[in-house]
Amino acid sequence: MVSSSSSLTIASSHSFFSNDRSLPSLNPIAPSLALPAIRSSALAVTSRSSKGRRCLIRRMSVSKGDGSETAPSDMIFGPILEDGVFRFDCSVEHRKAAFPSVSFKNSKDREVPIPSHIVPAFTPTYSLLEEQQVVTFQFSPGTSFYGTGEVGGQLERTGKRVFTWNTDAWGYGPGTTSLYQSHPWVLVVLPTGETLGVLADTTRKCEIDLRKEGVIRIISPPSYPIITFGPFSTPTAVLQSLSHAVGTVFMPPKWALGYHQCRWSYMSGKRVAEIAQTFRDKKIPSDVIWMDIDYMDGFRCFTFDKERFPDPSALAKHLHNNGFKAIWMLDPGIKQEEGFDVYDSGSKNNVWVKGADGEPFIGEVWPGPCVFPDYTNSKARSWWANLVKDFISNGVDGIWNDMNEPAVFKVVTKTMPENNIHRGDDELGGVQYHSHYHNVYGMLMARSTYEGMELADKNKRPFVLTRAGFIGSQRYAATWTGDNLSTWEHLHMSISMVLQLGLSGQPLSGPDIGGFAGNATPRLFGRWMGVGAMFPFCRGHSEAGTDDHEPWSFGEECEEVCRAALKRRYQLLPHFYTLFYIAHTTGAPVATPIFFADPKDSRLRTIENAFLLGSLLIHASTLSNQGSHELQPILPRGTWLRFDFEDSHPDLPTLYLQG
Repeated sequence: MVSSSSSLTIASSHSFFSNDRSLPSLNPIAPSLALPAIRSSALAVTSRSSKGRRCLIRRMSVSKGDGSETAPSDMIFGPILEDGVFRFDCSVEHRKAAFPSVSFKNSKDREVPIPSHIVPAFTPTYSLLEEQQVVTFQFSPGTSFYGTGEVGGQLERTGKRVFTWNTDAWGYGPGTTSLYQSHPWVLVVLPTGETLGVLADTTRKCEIDLRKEGVIRIISPPSYPIITFGPFSTPTAVLQSLSHAVGTVFMPPKWALGYHQCRWSYMSGKRVAEIAQTFRDKKIPSDVIWMDIDYMDGFRCFTFDKERFPDPSALAKHLHNNGFKAIWMLDPGIKQEEGFDVYDSGSKNNVWVKGADGEPFIGEVWPGPCVFPDYTNSKARSWWANLVKDFISNGVDGIWNDMNEPAVFKVVTKTMPENNIHRGDDELGGVQYHSHYHNVYGMLMARSTYEGMELADKNKRPFVLTRAGFIGSQRYAATWTGDNLSTWEHLHMSISMVLQLGLSGQPLSGPDIGGFAGNATPRLFGRWMGVGAMFPFCRGHSEAGTDDHEPWSFGEECEEVCRAALKRRYQLLPHFYTLFYIAHTTGAPVATPIFFADPKDSRLRTIENAFLLGSLLIHASTLSNQGSHELQPILPRGTWLRFDFEDSHPDLPTLYLQG
């Protein structure tokens, strides 16, 4: 809580914070620099070169230097954005040292104080330990934690620890601590049902430690601010307030809310057409067919294999005439090959991420040796966007950004070196090491892709799917939960994963239905389709070398279950569309845990096999030996009416409507 000695300072030209506190001068030359002190692994001084570009010139330690932790102190705070939103910093100097926000849709909103007489209900403490800023919140027993973005494991996060470091995590499990996206965000539901949001606004690697009941401990290199939202009366109000900072989800085209069919890979245009026609012949609803990386010529982005996909425009026209849209993959790794026009153009325009030696970094991915666009730089983003614009002319309806953590083969870290150099725009943080921009690389790629689709046709809503992301990436792209497994554990976990992303500001997500790796059984696939048809993003996808995973691949009964599940989705499509319009315009979530119906009811806070879509409650069985008809649901208080579409089946979820 705020200490009794705290007094609020209303925003003025000379003071941002209550409890204004100064550190001794961190560097005697700092007053003569054009920019404030900022950090790398600690506080760092930056300056501008003769050309005005921000450059990292010195690191500075802010800990004692003997490995011990400084004594905890209350952070200073100031109101920003709107009533109930506060920014906390360790000191005035730390506030000046913080990098610009990449998560905020308008970074200035984090810097500009607002007049307010409200004081925070909870004030974190900070300490400094081995060049790390440690921030701690303490709450009363009975507090529940959610969010933390794309994470495996349980819905209620007490007892867990997450590291925000975007990682290619094929075959992850419930204990994997770093997945493909980073959301340094915790949704705190108090015993009263009131809810608070906590954002550590840093792009750097960040530890979120929830292992002790009622305690949030955030550890990351300084200096970074903490932004709190609330407490407000409902979790929805917190997420709406968060959206005023980081933005709402883009409004998807209606077709993107239908069923998507994907495979690594449909190896020819002929096979793609066969898949599309089989959906129509079997009267299984579907709107989209996806092309994985094998459509390319030797995995070169923006190319098509001349033998297997000789006429992509004709294929797209055929699909369009049959009621399908076509989505094609684009990775960040560009084959290093003189004579390849994309590589030559990028080299001419000097858009590649640099190694520590100042030369373009070379890393191996699918095409072999590759270079990587530096999406932190506006020139590189514009270059990429124009390539996307031209690519769209082939009849491309949507784009799938994969491997953009960025993933790199044959290295232990699975990514590029942390000392690679990005020539970032000043408003993003300027010239910095990859360790600073790693977690936002995928989001900035998705932004560039989205902007390229807008350039191609301003009258069509773009659709981009990204594997890597950061809090705020919902402004540009949908996401999926990565390379999951065809197991009952992953079916169960997929519900919580979709919900956690929604509780972290990303409502448009879903898993690879049926599991990406491994072979699903008919029962598992049918059950997963039943649940997956109710997720915000609904796509079946499977790995090369596995059995076919189309809805008709598992026998007649499973096919009928899948048909019924997808017919349910299409009958509810107006409801999905309305929920997304509300999410786009207000920041409200689409799919939520059932405790959103009654945040005070502690019975509901750990239920993992049910969720809400507005006033619709979906209750599913994720156990192999138990059908939905055998469940004994725990429902929120009030009137909940069970209904169906005359399609009841043990492998389909039970549906309830709030009365």
